[in-house]
Amino acid sequence: MLSRSGITISPRSRSYSGENRGGWACGNWFEFLLVVVVASILLLGALGLVIFWVFYYRNGVGWLDEPELLFNYHPILMIGGFITLSGFSVLMYRICRCCRRIYVKLLHTFFHLLAMPCIALGFIAVLESHNRATPEPIPNFYSLHSWMGFVTMGLFALQFVVGFFSFLVLLCCESATASFRAALVPIHATFGITTFLLAVATCLTGLTEKVIFTLKSEYSGLPEEGIVVNALAMVLVAIAIFVSYALARHEFKYKSHMLVSIQSDL
Repeated sequence: MLSRSGITISPRSRSYSGENRGGWACGNWFEFLLVVVVASILLLGALGLVIFWVFYYRNGVGWLDEPELLFNYHPILMIGGFITLSGFSVLMYRICRCCRRIYVKLLHTFFHLLAMPCIALGFIAVLESHNRATPEPIPNFYSLHSWMGFVTMGLFALQFVVGFFSFLVLLCCESATASFRAALVPIHATFGITTFLLAVATCLTGLTEKVIFTLKSEYSGLPEEGIVVNALAMVLVAIAIFVSYALARHEFKYKSHMLVSIQSDL
C-alpha cells in the first residue's frame, strides 16, 4: 500500500493509473490538443465575430444619447462574459491539467471575476437602451430570450458564490472541510456546464431575436449580415460541442481528479 496526501493507493489502483498514463500515446495527445486548441480558437472567434458584426453592420457602439448604439454593447459584453471568459474559466481544468490544483482554481476564479463586470454592464446596457428608446420605451423581460438570460445570470451568480465559499473560503480549514468540499465538486461541475450551455442557448435566442427585428423580411433572403449572424450562431453551437466534449472526456480530467476517481472505484 502507498499513501500520499491522505489517499491510499493499492497496487491495483497504481497499475490502473499506470495504464492510463501509458495510454497517453501520440493519438491521445493529438485528440487532447485538437479539442482544447479548437475550443480556444472558437471562444476567441465568437468574440471577434460579434465585434465585427456590431461595428461593420450595426454602426458600432454609442452612449446614453444613442439607444440603438448603446444596445450594441449588450451582445459584445454578453458573449465576451458568458461565452469567452466563462468558457476559458471552465476549460482551465483541462488546459492546465498538469498544474498545481490551487493555481488552477485561482485561474478558474480569475476568469469568472473578469466575466462578472462584462455580464453586469451588458445587462445594464440593454435595460438602458430599452428605457431610452424613441419614440417610446421598449418593454423589458417579455421575450423568451430575456427570461432565459435572467435564469442564466441567476445560476452564474449562484455558482460563483457557492464556488467562492466552498473552494476558496473553506480552504482556510482544509482538513476539516475536505469531505464537504469533495461532495460539492460534482454538484458544482454539473451546474457549471449547465449554466454555460444555457448561456449558449440564450445567446442563440438573442441573436435570432435581434436579426429578425432588424432585418425583418430581408432575413429570409439571407443577406450578407444574416450570413454573418448565422455563422456566429454556428460558432456558438461548435463551442458548446467542443467544451462539453472536453469536460466529459474522462481522460482529459485534471490528474488529481482521475486519481480520486480511480480510488473511489476500488
